[in-house]
Amino acid sequence: MANTELKDIVKALKEYDGEEVRIMEVCGTHTAAISENGIPSMLSDKIKLISGPGCPVCVTVTAVIDKLIELSMQENTIVCTFGDLIRVKGTNMSLADAKGEGAHVKMVYSPMETVKLAEEDPAHTFVFAAIGFETTTPVYATVLEKAIEKNLKNLKLLTSLKTMPEVIRWVVKNGGGIDGFIAPGHVATITGSDEYKALSEELGIPFVVSGFEGPQLLATIYALVSMKGKTGIRNMYKAAVSEEGNLKAKELVKKYFEPADASWRGMGKIKGSGMVLKEEYSQFDAGSMSLDEDHMPAGCCCASVLVGKIKPCDCPLFGKACTPDNAHGACMVSTEGSCYNYFVSGRK
Repeated sequence: MANTELKDIVKALKEYDGEEVRIMEVCGTHTAAISENGIPSMLSDKIKLISGPGCPVCVTVTAVIDKLIELSMQENTIVCTFGDLIRVKGTNMSLADAKGEGAHVKMVYSPMETVKLAEEDPAHTFVFAAIGFETTTPVYATVLEKAIEKNLKNLKLLTSLKTMPEVIRWVVKNGGGIDGFIAPGHVATITGSDEYKALSEELGIPFVVSGFEGPQLLATIYALVSMKGKTGIRNMYKAAVSEEGNLKAKELVKKYFEPADASWRGMGKIKGSGMVLKEEYSQFDAGSMSLDEDHMPAGCCCASVLVGKIKPCDCPLFGKACTPDNAHGACMVSTEGSCYNYFVSGRK
């Protein structure tokens, strides 16, 4: 984008004085990029940016954490997970708390590390906490492929896998007031931009697929402001996103997983919004089914923050009892969480 074009876009966004436009980004990485680039300060007060349910750690219900803790307490079982999830509280404690009490919890940087661990230590069962959206599901399918190839009997997944279209539909129908969506860039690299065409027509709301650089996000917001009241999908991330998506990754997912209802933090069970292991691969499942219970910490407003009903700073715990160093809610734990990003960037 030429500097003159960017300058014109910034000026137009700052001076916008039309009807209020409420734009939701549903990707946690977009939430972080918007904060890091100081984009809210570049916008007119009539352009409202709302963070949606696009942080996988944030939307994982407490029953999943509780099950991981239960598994980690078993004598010959080791739970492997990413760092953020270790700090999310279940009903009574987090995986970090459980580890302090002797539970077997190991932080890894890649799910594929679990394959190596299981191969090198057949005396233990390794359970990977497989949470995420369409972006990471192909990685978990690859883990399964490797486990089958190596005939590993001591590797399992506890899955809490979500898909975007259904939760977007749920947010619009239960929250309302959204005029446009910044479609999730990372997810769209797998699903393709066409994933949102029918949804746009159904909901009467435009979608723009965006990358993560500041100038592109500003151009995306400008496009959505101009598309208010219209339908359609625009792809402004063509370097990574095609119309049809990553066909190879989608085929790999289809081989091992199938659609299912899924429970979301603060939203309950949403029909067809998740992925579970197919029956023929159930031996790799660590007990993922019926993990629906969700116990929010007292006073925590994550449920309302995740669907854009309130801003993080409207939660009575925000910045007081709940900070990144002492997170009560999951939205303050993850670097993709809206509460975390509001806190570290001073957003209001």
